Amino acid sequence: MKYFFAPVQGHTDAAYRHFHAAAYDEAGVIEYTTPFIRLEKGEIRRKDVKDTVSPLNEGLNVVPQVIFKNSDELTALIGILRDEGCRRIDINMGCPFPLQTSRGRGAATVGNPECIQAVRKVVEDNPDVDFSVKLRLGFQNPEWRNLMEVLNSLKLNHISVHPRTARDQYTGPIDMAEFDAIYAASKNPIVYNGDILTPEDGREISMKYPDLYGVMIGRGVLGRPSLITELATGIELSHEERLHRMLEFHRTLLEHYRQTLIGGDHQVLSKIQPFWEYAEAEIGRKAWKALRKASSMAKYQTALALI
Repeated sequence: MKYFFAPVQGHTDAAYRHFHAAAYDEAGVIEYTTPFIRLEKGEIRRKDVKDTVSPLNEGLNVVPQVIFKNSDELTALIGILRDEGCRRIDINMGCPFPLQTSRGRGAATVGNPECIQAVRKVVEDNPDVDFSVKLRLGFQNPEWRNLMEVLNSLKLNHISVHPRTARDQYTGPIDMAEFDAIYAASKNPIVYNGDILTPEDGREISMKYPDLYGVMIGRGVLGRPSLITELATGIELSHEERLHRMLEFHRTLLEHYRQTLIGGDHQVLSKIQPFWEYAEAEIGRKAWKALRKASSMAKYQTALALI
């Protein structure tokens, strides 16, 4: 079983990945994917490239992810990453956020014949690059069947599947019947992604699909940073131990931001507060609300003491 840490915009930057790995991935079992890289006004955002080639990635298994709306964008992005020395790239066809799907990117590409052929061409034209694809069922309805013939003609590292449409975002029931159909139809390895929040969730998926290549977890790890480690080792940590390790992880990340950000406490606070966005169930509502509302570093430290 392989373990993939799904990217979450505004959270899983190079610093987060680095200190998460230091705290939880001594065995090096996690593949970290970068937040998606895109073109903006025809140019790649330099901060995306900086995050991809950051020294903080050294020693980690980090894979850049690209998001695109047409062949020109995808070809340009792959070319830029190749120039940076990347030979393992993930193609995002699964982002559900309206800011991207309204521009034809992410899950909007699943039913777009031009985008489907663009994926075929870029994979065939770059045989020395190891590609994977992140997939949703479609935009408003399941449209993945239009894509599977092309994906089956390609040799991919894996296809990660979140069995919801973009319209569903992250709410409502997961469509396991559609996942079953993809699992059966794919000639490439399949990774399951979606609503794994506890070790039990992960165990249920692995037992139901014994030939599954791996699981991908994003929000679940943000809320419970030890989750992949617990799955990989089969050892479930006590709540007390999870909190102790989470606070130590937070301490190292906060110290990094204090040493590297030049905007003072306000900038540090805006950078560190998202750490807790998905952690309400883990730290309790009182501490969670106080941390999210803290308007100064002093109030933030007081809120930390509530955990």
